[in-house]
Amino acid sequence: MYIGNHLSASKGYAAMGRAAVKLGANTFAFFTRNPRGGKAKEIDAADVEAYLRIAEEQQFGTLVAHAPYTMNLCAAKEDVRNFSREIFADDLRRMEYTPGNYYNFHPGAHVGQGAEEGIRLIAEAINEALWAEQTTTVLLETMAGKGTEVGRTFEELSAVMERVTLSDKLGVCFDTCHVWDAGYDIANRLDEVLEEFDRVIGLERLRAVHFNDSMNPCGAHKDRHAKIGEGCIGMDALRRVALHPLLAGKPFILETPNDDEGYRREIALVRSWE
Repeated sequence: MYIGNHLSASKGYAAMGRAAVKLGANTFAFFTRNPRGGKAKEIDAADVEAYLRIAEEQQFGTLVAHAPYTMNLCAAKEDVRNFSREIFADDLRRMEYTPGNYYNFHPGAHVGQGAEEGIRLIAEAINEALWAEQTTTVLLETMAGKGTEVGRTFEELSAVMERVTLSDKLGVCFDTCHVWDAGYDIANRLDEVLEEFDRVIGLERLRAVHFNDSMNPCGAHKDRHAKIGEGCIGMDALRRVALHPLLAGKPFILETPNDDEGYRREIALVRSWE
């Protein structure tokens, strides 16, 4: 099992690798730049090489980088869309320093334009940014459906992917809190939910899992993460998710409201289920 959590990228890749080892993790997530946006830190090639040695020694799984929250590829305002497209393209170039990993992003909010227009704009931006030789797989994240978010259903994610030319470069990050809040009952109907995902998108596209409990009942469309076993999804249901054979080998990323010690405990808990 590959399990980890979000780590600060402020001290570079090697520092993240060492921090992951201390927490008992063998994968991790990080923001490519400040999660609220802004200029990205310059990448130090020596730092990357040091990280790659750690990853090989520790047999890390695939990393799940995360785009900043301010990136909205389907924003109603053109200047926000253009800014977001610049971030998206720049992040994909930077990801090639650590080849073969995942770049996860929230598809965006259409802000009153309608889901169909949001889907069109997202796909257009992805088509502009992808190139045939890239090794990074771009992951669209399942969303809880608050406000005008695109990606609240498997059908919306599929609609984006169907419009992308280099669709082999795309996958999905399955967020347990988000799908639950969106109305997919993974506590009582996990097999059926995964069957539906397979029918609409294809399980081969499910590349990573954001592993969170939820503070809200199923279908609340609110997106409030809880610690494992302390929310409405519950410990038993999340254990079934973690051990489901169709999800074996995927990187599981904790985004629970924790400090380092809390993450260490949760990683150890999930590992105890193996």
